[in-house]
Amino acid sequence: MYLPSHFHETDLTVLHALIRSHPLGTWVTSGDGALIVNHIPFLLDASGGEFGTLIGHVARPNPVWQQYSRDVPSVVIFQGAERYISPSWYPTKQETGKAVPTWNYAVVHAHGMPRLFDDRDRLLAHVTALTATHELAHEMPWRVSDAPADYVDALLKGIVGIELPIATLTGKWKVSQNRPEIDRVAIVDALQQQNDAGARAMATLVQAAMREKG
Repeated sequence: MYLPSHFHETDLTVLHALIRSHPLGTWVTSGDGALIVNHIPFLLDASGGEFGTLIGHVARPNPVWQQYSRDVPSVVIFQGAERYISPSWYPTKQETGKAVPTWNYAVVHAHGMPRLFDDRDRLLAHVTALTATHELAHEMPWRVSDAPADYVDALLKGIVGIELPIATLTGKWKVSQNRPEIDRVAIVDALQQQNDAGARAMATLVQAAMREKG
C-alpha cells in the first residue's frame, strides 16, 4: 500500500478501533496460482500477540480453507470511513485554481499466516462470541442458545474456523492532512452538511487530524 508519512496511522488503539467498528474484513490469499478473495466478519482478540489475533470462520464448502497459501502470509483489509472530496469546497481554489478531486478514507491492513481450527467447542465459543458482539445493540438480542441444540451442532459441522495472528498491522488515514487548514475547515463543514452518516464520520476524522496537528 502506498503510504506517505503524513497518512500513516500507527496508534494500535486507533487501528483496533477501526477493526472493531468495521469487522467485515476482506481476506486476500494466494492459492493455485491466483489470488483468492473472501469477505468475512472477524472478531479481534487484542490480547493475542503484539498486534492481536483475528478470528473468523468460513463455510466448509468454501475451498479457501484448503487452498490458502501456507507459505505466503495473507492480508485482511478493513475499510473504515470513506468519502469523495470535491475541490469546489476549497477556499484556496478561488485563489489559485490549483485543486483536483480526491478521495478520503481510513483503512487497516492486517498481515499474518492463517491457522485452521474445527474443534466443536471452540467453534461454538467463537460463533457465540461473534453473535453476542453484533446483537448488543438490539433491544431483544438473539443468542445461539435460542436455536435447537441439534440444529446448532449440524451448522457447526458446516464451518471451519480461521485464526490469523497479526504479524504486521498498517493503518492509512487519508483525511486531508495535506491541505491547508482553511481548506480542511471547509471540508468538515461541507461533509457535515450532507445528510449522510458516512460523510459525518469522515468529517469527524478530518477534525481529529486537525486537532492532532494543532
